[in-house]
Amino acid sequence: MSKPLKQIHLAAHFPGVNNTTVWSDPRAGSHIEFSSFVHFAQTAERAKFDFLFLAEGLRLREQGGQIYDLDVVGRPDTFTVLAALAAVTEHLGLTGTINSTFNEPYEVARQFASLDHLSGGRSAWNVVTSWDAFTGENFRRGGFLPQEERYSRAKEFLATANELFDSWHGDEIVADQETGIFLRDAKAGSFVHTGKHFDIRGQFNVPRSPQGRPVIFQAGDSEEGREFAAASADAIFSRYATLKEGQAFYTDVKSRLARYGRRTDQLLILPAATFVLGDTDQEAAELAREVRRQQVSGATAIKHLEFVWNRDLSAYDPEGPLPDVDPVVSEEHISRGRAQVRMYRDPIAVAREWRQLAEANKWSIRDLVINTGNRQTFVGSAATVAHTINDFVQADVSDGFILVPHITPGGLDPFADKVVPLLQERGVFRTDYEGTTLRHHLGLALPHSRLRSSGGTPMDGLRGDQRVAS
Repeated sequence: MSKPLKQIHLAAHFPGVNNTTVWSDPRAGSHIEFSSFVHFAQTAERAKFDFLFLAEGLRLREQGGQIYDLDVVGRPDTFTVLAALAAVTEHLGLTGTINSTFNEPYEVARQFASLDHLSGGRSAWNVVTSWDAFTGENFRRGGFLPQEERYSRAKEFLATANELFDSWHGDEIVADQETGIFLRDAKAGSFVHTGKHFDIRGQFNVPRSPQGRPVIFQAGDSEEGREFAAASADAIFSRYATLKEGQAFYTDVKSRLARYGRRTDQLLILPAATFVLGDTDQEAAELAREVRRQQVSGATAIKHLEFVWNRDLSAYDPEGPLPDVDPVVSEEHISRGRAQVRMYRDPIAVAREWRQLAEANKWSIRDLVINTGNRQTFVGSAATVAHTINDFVQADVSDGFILVPHITPGGLDPFADKVVPLLQERGVFRTDYEGTTLRHHLGLALPHSRLRSSGGTPMDGLRGDQRVAS
């Protein structure tokens, strides 16, 4: 018997806090004005995507003590944007990155429960920790937490938030106007949590929301991150979108679920993916080369080289050879707030490797950065891209992809108009939404709340269209 076709999950990452964005392109618009968010979200919903995803930028990145203005900087508040988008969309999931290092469980749980109510059950939370003291300087807690403590806090943070979400069963509100009884249980929302990081007690003031809890995303690739996702997340972002690496990550993470009593379909694996479309594969390849040169200007190439060299290289010609001086190895780094610097744990070895590559290929500094940096994941005609995406999902590289266009806000439109119809023709992507909640879109069951001694169920108090079957 042949294996049944997997249904593909698609989402859209609003460009901004990433290196793929080409803000200088004449077609690019604002990354802050609400009209950009509306266009992007409504395009994703028109294409029947599962959700829109907002990354987080808690501090502007710096290079040599100055704001890195060759990249898009700044990010409006996540909850404000998502709440506003809830009013101009009907089905699209609304996913936001919220940090567990610098916030409090009660505050975050209240915000997500409110968003879930406002959107009719479409909220999702990407749980992250902060890795650098530079970002922490904006907060009282600072950057004092080492990695193992950050994950310990994140685990307890999420567990505590879940206790708050579950402190309402869903059937407490009677609102009987004849008898004047509003609540069935005067202690609804009561909670007590005592732990290493949090010691709180009281009553949670947002009744149980349509999904019960937001969908939980996690983005860590470390051993701790993978284990955290296997134990607690509904979906995990993957950095691996190639066939071999993607399959290895997929197999590893899915294999961890059983020890937490979970099935493999209870955690989705969704890599980020960029794309360039053309009328033909050749045209797309040529466009992809142009996009890469837009993404890596001469000035940007020098800044990226400084990530490794950890010294001011502004005097060097980006169209010339690599520096003959070695990188500066130090705990103090010229680039602050950028996760990329963690990739180069041995900058001397990286510089040696890059010099060899540049010499062998006759590459300039800019050529090197273009060819060693992240390239577009999917390049080709609409038919080629649709075929590749389907092949990858059926081969268990992932359960779908989070698409990151390089133009805001219209960069998603060509994919929606040209690739999505081909996936629908193959029968691997929905032609319309069948449910109202994000959990339904993702094939995830509603979480259980605490059962009442009277026999009530976690589904009590929810409308029929909110009762998502597993």
